[in-house]
Amino acid sequence: MPDLRPVLFVVGLMLAGLGATMFVPMLVDLAYGGTSWQAFGVSGFVTALFGGIMALTSYSPKARLRARGAFLLTTLSWMALAGFAAIPLFMADIGLSLTDSLFEAVSGITTTGSTVMTGLDDTDKGILLWRAILQWIGGVGIIVTAMAILPMLKVGGMQLFRMESSEMGEKILPKTGQLAAAIGAIYLVLTILCMIGYIMTGMDGFDAVAHAMTTLATGGFSTSDASLGGFMDNGADLVAIAFMLAGALPFGVYLLAVRGAFKPAWSDPQMRGFLMVITLLIMLVTFYLWVSDVYIGKQALRLSAFNVISVVTGTGFVTADYNAWGPFAVSAFFAFMFIGGCAGSTACSIKIFRYQVAFEAMRAYVFKMPRRHAVSPMRYGGKPLPNSVVYSVLGFFFLFFTCFAVGAILLSIIGLDPITAWSGAASAIANVGPGLGDTIGPTGTYQNLPSTAKWVLMGGMLIGRLEIVTALVLLTPSFWRA
Repeated sequence: MPDLRPVLFVVGLMLAGLGATMFVPMLVDLAYGGTSWQAFGVSGFVTALFGGIMALTSYSPKARLRARGAFLLTTLSWMALAGFAAIPLFMADIGLSLTDSLFEAVSGITTTGSTVMTGLDDTDKGILLWRAILQWIGGVGIIVTAMAILPMLKVGGMQLFRMESSEMGEKILPKTGQLAAAIGAIYLVLTILCMIGYIMTGMDGFDAVAHAMTTLATGGFSTSDASLGGFMDNGADLVAIAFMLAGALPFGVYLLAVRGAFKPAWSDPQMRGFLMVITLLIMLVTFYLWVSDVYIGKQALRLSAFNVISVVTGTGFVTADYNAWGPFAVSAFFAFMFIGGCAGSTACSIKIFRYQVAFEAMRAYVFKMPRRHAVSPMRYGGKPLPNSVVYSVLGFFFLFFTCFAVGAILLSIIGLDPITAWSGAASAIANVGPGLGDTIGPTGTYQNLPSTAKWVLMGGMLIGRLEIVTALVLLTPSFWRA
Protein backbone atom coordinates (compact mmCIF):
# COMPACT_ATOMS: atom_id res chain seq x y z
CA MET A 1 0.00 0.00 0.00
CA PRO A 2 1.39 3.47 -0.88
CA ASP A 3 2.53 5.78 1.89
CA LEU A 4 -0.44 8.09 2.45
CA ARG A 5 1.38 10.75 4.48
CA PRO A 6 2.84 12.79 1.59
CA VAL A 7 -0.43 12.40 -0.32
CA LEU A 8 -2.56 13.70 2.56
CA PHE A 9 -0.04 16.45 3.25
CA VAL A 10 -0.22 17.83 -0.29
CA VAL A 11 -4.01 17.46 -0.48
CA GLY A 12 -4.28 19.27 2.86
CA LEU A 13 -2.22 22.16 1.55
CA MET A 14 -4.40 22.34 -1.56
CA LEU A 15 -7.58 22.42 0.51
CA ALA A 16 -6.14 25.11 2.76
CA GLY A 17 -5.36 27.18 -0.33
CA LEU A 18 -8.83 26.54 -1.73
CA GLY A 19 -10.39 27.67 1.54
CA ALA A 20 -8.38 30.89 1.48
CA THR A 21 -9.50 31.49 -2.10
CA MET A 22 -13.16 31.35 -1.03
CA PHE A 23 -12.74 34.66 0.76
CA VAL A 24 -12.22 36.41 -2.59
CA PRO A 25 -15.79 35.82 -3.87
CA MET A 26 -17.00 36.59 -0.33
CA LEU A 27 -15.49 40.07 -0.54
CA VAL A 28 -16.76 40.57 -4.08
CA ASP A 29 -20.25 39.53 -3.04
CA LEU A 30 -20.15 42.00 -0.17
CA ALA A 31 -18.97 44.77 -2.50
CA TYR A 32 -21.83 44.12 -4.94
CA GLY A 33 -24.45 43.75 -2.21
CA GLY A 34 -25.02 40.04 -2.80
CA THR A 35 -26.47 37.57 -0.33
CA SER A 36 -23.99 34.68 -0.75
CA TRP A 37 -21.05 36.13 1.17
CA GLN A 38 -21.90 34.26 4.36
CA ALA A 39 -21.80 30.92 2.51
CA PHE A 40 -18.31 31.71 1.25
CA GLY A 41 -17.14 32.92 4.64
CA VAL A 42 -18.24 29.78 6.47
CA SER A 43 -17.09 27.47 3.68
CA GLY A 44 -13.70 29.16 3.46
CA PHE A 45 -13.12 28.83 7.19
CA VAL A 46 -14.19 25.16 7.28
CA THR A 47 -12.19 24.20 4.19
CA ALA A 48 -9.03 26.02 5.28
CA LEU A 49 -9.27 24.57 8.80
CA PHE A 50 -9.82 21.02 7.54
CA GLY A 51 -6.98 21.31 5.03
CA GLY A 52 -4.62 22.83 7.58
CA ILE A 53 -5.30 20.09 10.12
CA MET A 54 -4.82 17.41 7.44
CA ALA A 55 -1.49 18.90 6.37
CA LEU A 56 -0.17 19.31 9.93
CA THR A 57 -1.14 15.82 11.08
CA SER A 58 0.25 14.06 8.01
CA TYR A 59 3.53 15.98 7.66
CA SER A 60 6.64 13.86 7.91
CA PRO A 61 10.11 15.02 6.82
CA LYS A 62 11.06 11.41 6.03
CA ALA A 63 8.02 10.64 3.84
CA ARG A 64 8.68 10.33 0.11
CA LEU A 65 6.19 10.46 -2.72
CA ARG A 66 6.67 7.40 -4.93
CA ALA A 67 4.99 6.44 -8.19
CA ARG A 68 1.93 4.82 -6.62
CA GLY A 69 1.53 7.77 -4.28
CA ALA A 70 1.62 10.13 -7.26
CA PHE A 71 -1.23 8.22 -8.91
CA LEU A 72 -3.25 8.47 -5.70
CA LEU A 73 -2.37 12.14 -5.18
CA THR A 74 -3.46 13.09 -8.70
CA THR A 75 -6.88 11.50 -8.35
CA LEU A 76 -7.55 12.32 -4.70
CA SER A 77 -6.59 15.97 -5.03
CA TRP A 78 -9.08 16.61 -7.87
CA MET A 79 -11.85 14.78 -6.04
CA ALA A 80 -11.19 16.58 -2.75
CA LEU A 81 -11.04 20.01 -4.38
CA ALA A 82 -14.30 19.39 -6.23
CA GLY A 83 -16.04 18.15 -3.08
CA PHE A 84 -15.09 21.12 -0.94
CA ALA A 85 -15.65 23.59 -3.80
CA ALA A 86 -19.30 22.51 -3.82
CA ILE A 87 -19.88 23.59 -0.19
CA PRO A 88 -20.48 27.33 -0.86
CA LEU A 89 -22.70 26.49 -3.84
CA PHE A 90 -24.81 24.24 -1.64
CA MET A 91 -24.95 26.71 1.27
CA ALA A 92 -25.78 29.74 -0.86
CA ASP A 93 -29.42 30.56 -1.45
CA ILE A 94 -29.44 29.74 -5.16
CA GLY A 95 -31.60 26.62 -5.07
CA LEU A 96 -28.97 23.98 -5.85
CA SER A 97 -29.35 20.51 -4.36
CA LEU A 98 -26.32 18.60 -3.09
CA THR A 99 -26.09 16.71 -6.38
CA ASP A 100 -26.39 19.90 -8.43
CA SER A 101 -23.80 21.67 -6.26
CA LEU A 102 -21.33 18.81 -6.75
CA PHE A 103 -22.10 18.69 -10.47
CA GLU A 104 -21.38 22.41 -10.86
CA ALA A 105 -18.17 22.14 -8.82
CA VAL A 106 -16.90 19.05 -10.68
CA SER A 107 -17.74 20.68 -14.00
CA GLY A 108 -15.88 23.79 -12.89
CA ILE A 109 -12.71 22.23 -11.50
CA THR A 110 -12.40 19.87 -14.49
CA THR A 111 -13.00 22.84 -16.83
CA THR A 112 -15.85 20.94 -18.50
CA GLY A 113 -18.33 23.81 -18.49
CA SER A 114 -21.55 21.82 -18.23
CA THR A 115 -23.95 23.70 -15.99
CA VAL A 116 -27.18 23.14 -14.07
CA MET A 117 -27.61 26.85 -13.41
CA THR A 118 -29.93 29.27 -15.20
CA GLY A 119 -30.65 32.94 -14.62
CA LEU A 120 -26.93 33.73 -14.55
CA ASP A 121 -27.49 37.37 -15.51
CA ASP A 122 -29.21 37.90 -12.13
CA THR A 123 -27.04 35.58 -10.00
CA ASP A 124 -24.87 36.97 -7.18
CA LYS A 125 -21.45 38.13 -8.36
CA GLY A 126 -19.73 36.00 -5.74
CA ILE A 127 -21.24 32.82 -7.18
CA LEU A 128 -20.33 33.78 -10.74
CA LEU A 129 -16.78 34.62 -9.72
CA TRP A 130 -16.42 31.35 -7.80
CA ARG A 131 -17.41 29.36 -10.89
CA ALA A 132 -14.77 31.26 -12.88
CA ILE A 133 -12.12 30.76 -10.19
CA LEU A 134 -12.77 27.02 -10.13
CA GLN A 135 -12.16 26.76 -13.84
CA TRP A 136 -9.07 28.95 -13.63
CA ILE A 137 -7.65 26.73 -10.88
CA GLY A 138 -8.54 23.60 -12.83
CA GLY A 139 -6.87 24.95 -15.96
CA VAL A 140 -3.49 25.62 -14.37
CA GLY A 141 -3.85 22.43 -12.33
CA ILE A 142 -4.16 20.18 -15.36
CA ILE A 143 -1.18 21.87 -17.01
CA VAL A 144 1.02 21.14 -14.00
CA THR A 145 -0.34 17.60 -13.79
CA ALA A 146 0.22 16.98 -17.51
CA MET A 147 3.72 18.46 -17.59
CA ALA A 148 5.17 17.37 -14.26
CA ILE A 149 3.44 14.23 -13.02
CA LEU A 150 1.82 12.31 -15.89
CA PRO A 151 5.03 12.11 -17.99
CA MET A 152 6.81 10.50 -15.03
CA LEU A 153 3.96 8.05 -14.56
CA LYS A 154 3.98 7.22 -18.30
CA VAL A 155 0.25 7.79 -18.62
CA GLY A 156 -1.30 7.68 -22.09
CA GLY A 157 1.95 8.42 -23.92
CA MET A 158 2.66 11.51 -21.85
CA GLN A 159 6.25 10.31 -21.31
CA LEU A 160 6.96 11.98 -24.65
CA PHE A 161 6.79 15.32 -22.86
CA ARG A 162 9.12 14.89 -19.92
CA MET A 163 10.68 18.26 -19.36
CA GLU A 164 13.96 16.75 -18.18
CA SER A 165 15.27 13.32 -17.29
CA SER A 166 14.94 12.37 -13.66
CA GLU A 167 14.24 9.51 -11.34
CA MET A 168 10.90 8.92 -9.70
CA GLY A 169 10.69 9.59 -6.00
CA GLU A 170 11.15 12.57 -3.77
CA LYS A 171 12.10 14.75 -6.75
CA ILE A 172 8.49 14.90 -7.96
CA LEU A 173 7.33 17.59 -5.56
CA PRO A 174 10.31 20.00 -5.90
CA LYS A 175 10.12 19.76 -9.68
CA THR A 176 6.37 20.21 -9.63
CA GLY A 177 6.79 23.29 -7.48
CA GLN A 178 9.35 24.84 -9.81
CA LEU A 179 7.27 24.05 -12.87
CA ALA A 180 4.09 25.30 -11.23
CA ALA A 181 5.71 28.65 -10.44
CA ALA A 182 6.87 29.16 -14.03
CA ILE A 183 3.57 28.02 -15.53
CA GLY A 184 1.59 30.08 -13.02
CA ALA A 185 3.39 33.26 -14.05
CA ILE A 186 2.74 32.64 -17.76
CA TYR A 187 -0.85 31.64 -17.05
CA LEU A 188 -1.46 34.81 -15.04
CA VAL A 189 0.05 37.07 -17.70
CA LEU A 190 -2.08 35.49 -20.44
CA THR A 191 -5.20 35.83 -18.25
CA ILE A 192 -4.50 39.52 -17.70
CA LEU A 193 -3.98 40.07 -21.44
CA CYS A 194 -7.27 38.29 -22.13
CA MET A 195 -9.04 40.46 -19.55
CA ILE A 196 -7.65 43.61 -21.16
CA GLY A 197 -8.83 42.38 -24.55
CA TYR A 198 -12.35 41.84 -23.23
CA ILE A 199 -12.43 45.28 -21.60
CA MET A 200 -11.42 46.83 -24.93
CA THR A 201 -14.52 45.24 -26.50
CA GLY A 202 -16.78 47.00 -23.99
CA MET A 203 -17.18 44.35 -21.28
CA ASP A 204 -17.35 45.69 -17.76
CA GLY A 205 -14.51 44.82 -15.40
CA PHE A 206 -16.27 41.96 -13.61
CA ASP A 207 -17.42 40.18 -16.76
CA ALA A 208 -13.98 40.65 -18.31
CA VAL A 209 -12.20 39.08 -15.32
CA ALA A 210 -14.63 36.14 -15.12
CA HIS A 211 -14.53 35.41 -18.84
CA ALA A 212 -10.74 35.80 -19.03
CA MET A 213 -10.38 33.10 -16.37
CA THR A 214 -12.71 30.67 -18.10
CA THR A 215 -11.43 31.41 -21.62
CA LEU A 216 -7.77 30.68 -20.95
CA ALA A 217 -8.76 27.65 -18.89
CA THR A 218 -10.83 26.49 -21.90
CA GLY A 219 -13.62 26.02 -19.38
CA GLY A 220 -16.64 27.83 -20.79
CA PHE A 221 -18.50 29.09 -17.74
CA SER A 222 -20.05 32.47 -18.47
CA THR A 223 -21.76 35.20 -16.48
CA SER A 224 -24.70 35.21 -18.89
CA ASP A 225 -27.23 32.62 -20.01
CA ALA A 226 -26.39 33.67 -23.58
CA SER A 227 -22.74 32.68 -23.05
CA LEU A 228 -20.29 34.67 -25.22
CA GLY A 229 -23.13 35.23 -27.66
CA GLY A 230 -24.36 37.99 -25.36
CA PHE A 231 -21.07 39.93 -25.73
CA MET A 232 -20.10 39.47 -29.38
CA ASP A 233 -21.49 42.75 -30.76
CA ASN A 234 -18.19 44.54 -30.12
CA GLY A 235 -15.88 41.63 -30.90
CA ALA A 236 -15.61 39.73 -27.62
CA ASP A 237 -15.83 36.49 -29.61
CA LEU A 238 -12.67 37.45 -31.52
CA VAL A 239 -10.78 37.92 -28.27
CA ALA A 240 -12.10 34.57 -27.11
CA ILE A 241 -10.89 32.87 -30.30
CA ALA A 242 -7.34 34.11 -29.71
CA PHE A 243 -7.17 33.04 -26.08
CA MET A 244 -9.00 29.74 -26.49
CA LEU A 245 -6.25 28.90 -28.97
CA ALA A 246 -3.63 30.19 -26.53
CA GLY A 247 -5.00 27.94 -23.79
CA ALA A 248 -5.02 24.91 -26.10
CA LEU A 249 -1.36 25.25 -27.11
CA PRO A 250 1.36 23.46 -25.09
CA PHE A 251 2.58 25.61 -22.22
CA GLY A 252 5.99 23.99 -22.59
CA VAL A 253 6.27 26.01 -25.80
CA TYR A 254 5.64 29.19 -23.82
CA LEU A 255 8.33 28.20 -21.33
CA LEU A 256 10.82 27.70 -24.16
CA ALA A 257 9.82 30.99 -25.77
CA VAL A 258 10.29 32.90 -22.50
CA ARG A 259 13.79 31.43 -22.29
CA GLY A 260 14.52 32.65 -25.82
CA ALA A 261 14.29 29.24 -27.51
CA PHE A 262 11.88 30.23 -30.28
CA LYS A 263 13.00 27.70 -32.90
CA PRO A 264 12.20 24.58 -30.79
CA ALA A 265 8.90 26.19 -29.82
CA TRP A 266 7.73 26.72 -33.39
CA SER A 267 8.93 23.29 -34.48
CA ASP A 268 6.71 21.47 -31.96
CA PRO A 269 4.89 18.83 -34.07
CA GLN A 270 1.69 18.76 -32.03
CA MET A 271 1.34 22.53 -32.13
CA ARG A 272 1.71 22.56 -35.91
CA GLY A 273 -0.68 19.64 -36.23
CA PHE A 274 -3.26 21.27 -33.96
CA LEU A 275 -3.24 24.56 -35.85
CA MET A 276 -3.48 22.72 -39.18
CA VAL A 277 -6.46 20.65 -38.00
CA ILE A 278 -8.24 23.71 -36.60
CA THR A 279 -7.76 25.60 -39.87
CA LEU A 280 -9.08 22.73 -41.99
CA LEU A 281 -12.13 22.21 -39.78
CA ILE A 282 -13.02 25.92 -39.82
CA MET A 283 -12.74 25.95 -43.60
CA LEU A 284 -14.92 22.83 -43.85
CA VAL A 285 -17.71 24.17 -41.63
CA THR A 286 -17.55 27.62 -43.24
CA PHE A 287 -17.90 26.07 -46.70
CA TYR A 288 -20.86 24.01 -45.48
CA LEU A 289 -22.59 27.10 -44.06
CA TRP A 290 -22.09 28.93 -47.36
CA VAL A 291 -23.36 26.18 -49.67
CA SER A 292 -26.26 25.42 -47.32
CA ASP A 293 -27.26 29.11 -47.17
CA VAL A 294 -27.29 28.91 -43.37
CA TYR A 295 -24.94 31.89 -43.16
CA ILE A 296 -22.92 33.71 -45.80
CA GLY A 297 -19.80 35.85 -45.99
CA LYS A 298 -17.90 36.97 -42.93
CA GLN A 299 -20.66 35.89 -40.58
CA ALA A 300 -20.27 32.26 -41.68
CA LEU A 301 -16.51 32.39 -41.12
CA ARG A 302 -16.83 34.13 -37.76
CA LEU A 303 -19.45 31.76 -36.35
CA SER A 304 -17.66 28.75 -37.75
CA ALA A 305 -14.28 29.77 -36.33
CA PHE A 306 -15.60 30.51 -32.87
CA ASN A 307 -17.76 27.43 -32.39
CA VAL A 308 -15.31 24.99 -33.99
CA ILE A 309 -12.47 26.24 -31.80
CA SER A 310 -14.72 26.24 -28.74
CA VAL A 311 -15.76 22.60 -29.20
CA VAL A 312 -12.38 21.25 -30.34
CA THR A 313 -10.56 22.86 -27.40
CA GLY A 314 -13.33 21.80 -25.01
CA THR A 315 -14.10 25.37 -23.96
CA GLY A 316 -17.83 25.11 -24.54
CA PHE A 317 -18.65 28.77 -25.18
CA VAL A 318 -21.37 29.25 -27.81
CA THR A 319 -22.39 32.13 -30.02
CA ALA A 320 -24.98 30.23 -32.07
CA ASP A 321 -27.17 27.14 -31.87
CA TYR A 322 -25.26 24.80 -34.18
CA ASN A 323 -28.00 22.21 -33.60
CA ALA A 324 -29.99 24.26 -36.10
CA TRP A 325 -27.28 24.17 -38.78
CA GLY A 326 -28.40 20.83 -40.17
CA PRO A 327 -27.45 17.13 -39.83
CA PHE A 328 -23.91 17.59 -41.15
CA ALA A 329 -23.10 20.25 -38.55
CA VAL A 330 -24.53 18.15 -35.70
CA SER A 331 -22.49 15.12 -36.76
CA ALA A 332 -19.37 17.23 -37.27
CA PHE A 333 -19.53 18.90 -33.86
CA PHE A 334 -20.06 15.50 -32.23
CA ALA A 335 -16.86 14.29 -33.90
CA PHE A 336 -15.01 17.49 -32.92
CA MET A 337 -15.49 16.60 -29.24
CA PHE A 338 -12.98 13.77 -29.62
CA ILE A 339 -10.11 15.89 -30.97
CA GLY A 340 -8.84 18.13 -28.17
CA GLY A 341 -5.85 20.44 -27.97
CA CYS A 342 -2.20 19.83 -27.20
CA ALA A 343 -0.59 17.93 -24.35
CA GLY A 344 0.48 20.28 -21.57
CA SER A 345 -2.34 22.72 -22.29
CA THR A 346 -5.63 23.49 -20.58
CA ALA A 347 -7.53 21.72 -23.38
CA CYS A 348 -9.17 18.36 -23.03
CA SER A 349 -10.18 15.18 -24.85
CA ILE A 350 -7.85 12.79 -26.69
CA LYS A 351 -5.36 15.45 -27.82
CA ILE A 352 -3.56 15.89 -31.11
CA PHE A 353 -0.29 14.13 -30.26
CA ARG A 354 -2.06 10.81 -29.67
CA TYR A 355 -3.57 10.91 -33.14
CA GLN A 356 -0.12 11.70 -34.55
CA VAL A 357 1.46 8.77 -32.69
CA ALA A 358 -1.36 6.43 -33.75
CA PHE A 359 -1.03 7.48 -37.41
CA GLU A 360 2.73 6.98 -37.27
CA ALA A 361 2.23 3.49 -35.83
CA MET A 362 -0.33 2.73 -38.55
CA ARG A 363 2.03 4.01 -41.25
CA ALA A 364 4.82 1.74 -40.03
CA TYR A 365 2.43 -1.22 -39.82
CA VAL A 366 1.04 -0.73 -43.34
CA PHE A 367 4.55 -0.27 -44.74
CA LYS A 368 5.73 -3.55 -43.24
CA MET A 369 2.69 -5.65 -44.21
CA PRO A 370 3.89 -6.55 -47.75
CA ARG A 371 7.56 -6.42 -46.66
CA ARG A 372 7.89 -8.78 -43.72
CA HIS A 373 11.60 -8.11 -43.20
CA ALA A 374 11.52 -4.37 -43.87
CA VAL A 375 12.57 -1.92 -41.18
CA SER A 376 10.32 1.11 -40.72
CA PRO A 377 11.34 3.03 -37.61
CA MET A 378 8.65 5.16 -36.00
CA ARG A 379 9.51 8.77 -35.29
CA TYR A 380 7.82 11.72 -33.62
CA GLY A 381 9.18 15.22 -33.91
CA GLY A 382 12.32 13.89 -35.56
CA LYS A 383 13.09 11.56 -32.65
CA PRO A 384 12.66 7.76 -32.38
CA LEU A 385 9.27 6.75 -31.05
CA PRO A 386 9.63 4.02 -28.40
CA ASN A 387 7.25 1.07 -28.54
CA SER A 388 6.25 1.81 -24.94
CA VAL A 389 4.81 5.17 -26.02
CA VAL A 390 2.88 3.58 -28.89
CA TYR A 391 1.42 0.89 -26.60
CA SER A 392 0.52 3.55 -24.04
CA VAL A 393 -1.26 5.70 -26.63
CA LEU A 394 -3.16 2.79 -28.16
CA GLY A 395 -4.16 1.63 -24.68
CA PHE A 396 -5.43 5.14 -23.96
CA PHE A 397 -7.60 5.08 -27.11
CA PHE A 398 -9.11 1.76 -26.04
CA LEU A 399 -9.86 2.91 -22.49
CA PHE A 400 -11.17 6.30 -23.63
CA PHE A 401 -13.74 4.91 -26.02
CA THR A 402 -14.63 2.07 -23.65
CA CYS A 403 -15.40 4.57 -20.87
CA PHE A 404 -17.34 6.71 -23.36
CA ALA A 405 -19.45 3.73 -24.46
CA VAL A 406 -20.08 2.61 -20.87
CA GLY A 407 -21.16 6.13 -19.91
CA ALA A 408 -23.50 6.41 -22.89
CA ILE A 409 -25.06 3.01 -22.15
CA LEU A 410 -25.59 3.91 -18.48
CA LEU A 411 -27.25 7.18 -19.46
CA SER A 412 -29.49 5.30 -21.88
CA ILE A 413 -30.46 2.82 -19.16
CA ILE A 414 -31.35 5.76 -16.90
CA GLY A 415 -33.80 6.86 -19.57
CA LEU A 416 -32.13 9.61 -21.59
CA ASP A 417 -32.85 9.77 -25.31
CA PRO A 418 -30.04 8.55 -27.61
CA ILE A 419 -28.80 12.00 -28.68
CA THR A 420 -28.67 13.26 -25.09
CA ALA A 421 -27.10 10.05 -23.78
CA TRP A 422 -24.35 9.68 -26.37
CA SER A 423 -23.50 13.37 -26.70
CA GLY A 424 -23.65 13.82 -22.92
CA ALA A 425 -21.24 10.95 -22.37
CA ALA A 426 -18.90 12.33 -25.04
CA SER A 427 -19.09 15.84 -23.62
CA ALA A 428 -18.35 14.59 -20.10
CA ILE A 429 -15.36 12.37 -20.82
CA ALA A 430 -13.96 14.90 -23.32
CA ASN A 431 -14.67 17.78 -20.87
CA VAL A 432 -16.39 19.84 -23.55
CA GLY A 433 -19.51 21.15 -21.78
CA PRO A 434 -22.51 21.43 -24.09
CA GLY A 435 -23.84 18.31 -25.76
CA LEU A 436 -26.31 17.97 -28.60
CA GLY A 437 -30.09 18.03 -28.79
CA ASP A 438 -32.69 20.25 -27.19
CA THR A 439 -31.93 19.29 -23.58
CA ILE A 440 -28.15 19.67 -23.19
CA GLY A 441 -27.35 21.31 -26.52
CA PRO A 442 -25.59 24.66 -26.94
CA THR A 443 -28.70 26.55 -25.79
CA GLY A 444 -29.68 24.12 -23.02
CA THR A 445 -28.41 23.07 -19.59
CA TYR A 446 -28.05 19.86 -17.59
CA GLN A 447 -30.53 21.11 -14.99
CA ASN A 448 -33.43 18.80 -15.86
CA LEU A 449 -31.48 15.56 -16.07
CA PRO A 450 -32.13 12.88 -13.40
CA SER A 451 -29.77 12.92 -10.42
CA THR A 452 -28.41 9.50 -11.33
CA ALA A 453 -27.46 10.80 -14.80
CA LYS A 454 -25.62 13.70 -13.22
CA TRP A 455 -23.57 11.30 -11.07
CA VAL A 456 -22.64 9.27 -14.15
CA LEU A 457 -21.60 12.48 -15.91
CA MET A 458 -19.55 13.62 -12.92
CA GLY A 459 -17.66 10.36 -13.01
CA GLY A 460 -17.02 10.84 -16.71
CA MET A 461 -15.74 14.40 -16.19
CA LEU A 462 -13.25 13.33 -13.52
CA ILE A 463 -12.04 10.25 -15.41
CA GLY A 464 -11.63 12.27 -18.60
CA ARG A 465 -9.75 15.09 -16.93
CA LEU A 466 -7.42 12.65 -15.18
CA GLU A 467 -6.40 11.12 -18.53
CA ILE A 468 -8.41 7.93 -17.93
CA VAL A 469 -5.55 5.69 -16.76
CA THR A 470 -4.67 7.79 -13.72
CA ALA A 471 -8.11 7.24 -12.23
CA LEU A 472 -8.77 3.68 -13.41
CA VAL A 473 -5.44 2.33 -12.10
CA LEU A 474 -6.71 2.92 -8.56
CA LEU A 475 -9.45 0.35 -9.17
CA THR A 476 -6.99 -2.49 -9.76
CA PRO A 477 -6.30 -4.72 -6.70
CA SER A 478 -2.58 -4.87 -7.55
CA PHE A 479 -2.25 -1.13 -6.95
CA TRP A 480 -3.08 -1.56 -3.26
CA ARG A 481 -0.84 -4.54 -2.62
CA ALA A 482 2.38 -3.92 -0.73
